[in-house]
Amino acid sequence: MIERRSFVRGAGLAGVLAAGSAPAIVHAQATLRWRVASSFPKSLDTIFGAGEVFAKKVGEMTGGKFQITVHAAGELMPPLGVVDGVQNGTVEACHTVPYYFFGKDPTFAIGAAIPFGLNSRQMSAWMFEGNGLKLMREFYDGYNIVNFPCGNTGAQMGGWFRKEIKSLDDMKGLKFRIGGFAGKIVERLGAVPQNLPGSEIYQALEKGTIDAAEWVGPYDDQKLGFYKVAPYYLYPGWWEGGPQVDLFINKKAYESLSAEYKAIVEAASAYAHVDMQAKYDARNPPALKQLVASNTKLIAFPKAIMDAAFKTSMEVYAELNSSNPAWKKIYSDYDAFRRDQNLWFRFTEARFDSFMQAQKL
Repeated sequence: MIERRSFVRGAGLAGVLAAGSAPAIVHAQATLRWRVASSFPKSLDTIFGAGEVFAKKVGEMTGGKFQITVHAAGELMPPLGVVDGVQNGTVEACHTVPYYFFGKDPTFAIGAAIPFGLNSRQMSAWMFEGNGLKLMREFYDGYNIVNFPCGNTGAQMGGWFRKEIKSLDDMKGLKFRIGGFAGKIVERLGAVPQNLPGSEIYQALEKGTIDAAEWVGPYDDQKLGFYKVAPYYLYPGWWEGGPQVDLFINKKAYESLSAEYKAIVEAASAYAHVDMQAKYDARNPPALKQLVASNTKLIAFPKAIMDAAFKTSMEVYAELNSSNPAWKKIYSDYDAFRRDQNLWFRFTEARFDSFMQAQKL
């Protein structure tokens, strides 16, 4: 021991490194830096902010040794190019909504939201206690990705329309900005889906390039100013009962982490997952009041449209079960879980909520 200490003092750090005696010491002192490419603009402090919450928590739990910077949509790559960026290792991770990438494979959508799917609580239950996380990770492995739930908006609104929607006929030819997989359904209802990122929606709506647009809900929609150019605000967003936002990590980057850092990533993403929905649930009610005070017209989707959309959605899922093995494997599990969840919620959450919402408090 005395001889070793003398060697360390005499050789100095360079000598120790050359002798291969201190890699553990060096690694303990090294700072790890990652970049996260977001699909969202910085102005949306809820959905973009969840990425920042994640990064901050990782930094706090590692004493600043694991530093993550979050880059807004377009800063490093286009908002819909982030999966390619993670897949090829341009960035270590991205923060996005999986259904944006249904064009690669419709199965991506199940990891976020599909029309008439799970609500946010049910989605978290499927992910964390059901087979959701396991099944989606098996699927994403083919894209060189490891996924973590990292946010949920809760049930969304149905979007902003320049003209009132009274029947299915009003959907014909409607140029509707609608995210991801849901476009397949509205297209069969006669609308023309447009898959625009959030930062481009207002301008398109203002110029009349599109006739309608959905984003998230009152808090974000108010920030984006949609109420100024489209007065009709429809509900509910039947295609987004509980859309999950994910952290996608490059597989090689993730596997290079220590067991401790992997646990920290898991914990920080779970924290951000809960934090995002808490923010939306707290901020949407006052924002909705302000929108109504600004002459926004709240209108429920006509039942005929809801019924047609449901029927069409089930037809699309049946077609995918026949043509896409990855979809069939995951959707079969998802469908069974949804059935049991709806049975349970019918006697508990739904009944309690409907009673409470009818009360004058």
